[in-house]
Amino acid sequence: MNNPKRCLVLGGRGFIGSHLVDALLVRGHFVRCFDRPHIAPLPEAQISDANFELFEGDFVSDADISEAVDSCEVCFHLISTTLPKSSNADPIFDVESNVVGSLRLLSHLVRSGTKKIIFVSSGGTVYGMPTQLPILETHSTNPMCSYGITKLTIEKYLGLFKELHGLDYTVLRIANPFGERQRTHASQGAIAVFLGKVLRGEPVEIWGDGSVIRDYIHIDDVIDALLAALNHSTSQNTFNIGSGCGHSLNEVLDAIERVTRRTANRHYLPGRPFDVPKSVLSIQSAEDELEWVPRIKFADGLRRFANWIEKNEGLQK
Repeated sequence: MNNPKRCLVLGGRGFIGSHLVDALLVRGHFVRCFDRPHIAPLPEAQISDANFELFEGDFVSDADISEAVDSCEVCFHLISTTLPKSSNADPIFDVESNVVGSLRLLSHLVRSGTKKIIFVSSGGTVYGMPTQLPILETHSTNPMCSYGITKLTIEKYLGLFKELHGLDYTVLRIANPFGERQRTHASQGAIAVFLGKVLRGEPVEIWGDGSVIRDYIHIDDVIDALLAALNHSTSQNTFNIGSGCGHSLNEVLDAIERVTRRTANRHYLPGRPFDVPKSVLSIQSAEDELEWVPRIKFADGLRRFANWIEKNEGLQK
């Protein structure tokens, strides 16, 4: 590594964050991992790495964030305190924790002299109902849930802080990531939830008739995009990160059945008002500007994830 950087990863013990921490360490960067206490056990490879530092704290704590950003050159902002489907239930909490928390973070980054922030936004919620497919970064933004509104608001403040203070930033609007280490008992992540339930022989609940189409991207491709954002500086600040193609929920379950050789016990429920019928991102800008392309085919990613679940949850395919 010719130019190792001091990187702060906010949410470094989560699904995306833990993979990012590993990748940064492998490439010789110094990594400060910030997350709440007792989230998940740390892998031995991280604990034993001299370039790794764990900082436990609260994202909404001014003192914790001030200390966490000290002496870091680059900040990866992966933290969100809400979920898309539940954010409308308490938008005040969404704004107070995510928007105000991020503003506090940006102020500390400016004071500490941090050079760049890379923000994980939501390619699935910031655009709202698509008027064209695939969705370009220039598409109108009309989120249908508070989660998408707060993500978009943070994006706007990033632009403001660049204008006011020169803080460089990159926004990655990520589609629907899936893969190893994703929780199968969580309330989001259709592929993780579906795979876990099929392997455990549990009923799979589908909102609507299963025709909803989403853009799914394997975690390895997400990490490659985050690393590309770290190493490239372009005039464009916002990029879609997805696979460039879509799969319906029914097609996802069909693929899971092929990979696991099990039948999915499908239970269809009434559709939800905030679920847009089809969302597929255009990734041309990321290919051109970040020199990034997704490498993992959907079926291969599913197979790897299923094998990981079988090994780590003691399930037999």
